[in-house]
Amino acid sequence: MINILLKTVTDAIDINQADRDLISKLFREKKYRKGEYFLREGDVCRYVGFIISGVMQYYINNDGEEKTYGFGKEMDFVCNNESFIPQKPSRQIIQALEDCTLLVISYNDLQVFYSEIKNGERFGRLVIEQVFVQTLQGLNSFYTDSPEIRYEKFIKEYPELVQRIPQYYIASYVGVKPQSLSRIRSRNTRRD
Repeated sequence: MINILLKTVTDAIDINQADRDLISKLFREKKYRKGEYFLREGDVCRYVGFIISGVMQYYINNDGEEKTYGFGKEMDFVCNNESFIPQKPSRQIIQALEDCTLLVISYNDLQVFYSEIKNGERFGRLVIEQVFVQTLQGLNSFYTDSPEIRYEKFIKEYPELVQRIPQYYIASYVGVKPQSLSRIRSRNTRRD
């Protein structure tokens, strides 16, 4: 399992054997059953996770209504940076939609990663930049695209998740009720 993470790291930065050994010690395996929380609202995000298998949902609770704003899948990092970086309570929730296996690193161990691994900080910056761009794209899409366009973008971005995620989560992500998503899907099917 660690080899999957090491490949992701080496795709971005060069590391030597000592770095590989240290990464293997800093990350540990953690399993989440479907429905378990990686992060609850009000808790401090203490870990960054790397998803080996499974799907995680990012959402907020808005007066009892779940508002999905993202998904994490295999080969994605999972974290709430708004809570993790300042070590403050989270307003967001991250929950397993399937049984998940992650490799996790604590806040303190991530500081070791940054200081002890040559180019470790660079790797962290590259990951955060990718998250930042994805967040901006999602925000821009939410304000400028119709639900139909957001659904089409979801299918392009997450084609393998369409059959793995319940439609009501996809509807929430797109910003519509499940019935509206059914109509959007029906129109898309007729166009194809």
